[in-house]
Amino acid sequence: MSKLKLLATVAFVALMTANGAAVAQDAAADPVVAKVGDAEIHKSELDLAVNSLDPQLAQLPDEQKQAAALSGLIDVKLLAKDADKEGLANDEAFKKRMAYLTERELHNAYFKKHVVDAVTDEEVKARYEKEVSAIKPQEEVKARHILLKTEDEAKAVIKELDAGKDFATLAKEKSTDPNKDDGGDLGYFTKDRMVPEFSEAAFALDKGKYTKEPVKSQFGYHVILVEDKRMQPPPPLEQVAPQVKQLVMRDKYLALLESAKTQAGVEIADPALKKAYDEANKAEAEGQN
Repeated sequence: MSKLKLLATVAFVALMTANGAAVAQDAAADPVVAKVGDAEIHKSELDLAVNSLDPQLAQLPDEQKQAAALSGLIDVKLLAKDADKEGLANDEAFKKRMAYLTERELHNAYFKKHVVDAVTDEEVKARYEKEVSAIKPQEEVKARHILLKTEDEAKAVIKELDAGKDFATLAKEKSTDPNKDDGGDLGYFTKDRMVPEFSEAAFALDKGKYTKEPVKSQFGYHVILVEDKRMQPPPPLEQVAPQVKQLVMRDKYLALLESAKTQAGVEIADPALKKAYDEANKAEAEGQN
């Protein structure tokens, strides 16, 4: 069996046991795309299968994804029919697995309805503002640098700067750093982003000033120009909205679980297992704070 077909088949064994066969809709809206004996495969079932493909297959072109999904569905239906004839659906182990899978899918459906689909833009914005307000702003500088191999070369560059030579031009001509084509531009950075020697020198400079002595680091000798200083602005909401939404979803989910636990009650008979469960939940709660 090819790797592609194996992945498709494995994926759809899980799909079929977890979700069951798709219910046929109106024939015009949900046409039959294939038959396995007298069992029909509808487009809705194929779409469900495509959406549940193994990640390795999900990257394929649409036509190949549909072919892989259909191949997996046909394989599943072929053996499922034989399994039904043997009465495996009445096996106690199978029933327990189906009960577990049903509850898991109900959990997922409830999670989607009350967590994923329940998050509003207003909640995301409010959580973003809360997180931003808790951030202690850091100073950052916008700088350029010229990296030289020797101290004498760096001193010679400083003399040219003293004579009025443009810093960016000198960087393009003299620097050994890969960013020389950008005139040595390093953009904005906080103190912890650079090696200590470089940061100490850069943050000690006033805006518009350059180092009057070469700054030695493990990379060589630097001449640094600070073009701007500011307090680091928070990332815009648009940039971090997906991560903020995850925080909102996490809080909603934990609130749902806490409410459900309070109403239902949770008892764990095995003392060792209870201890491990309590410690795991405590660690998770501490990690969220």
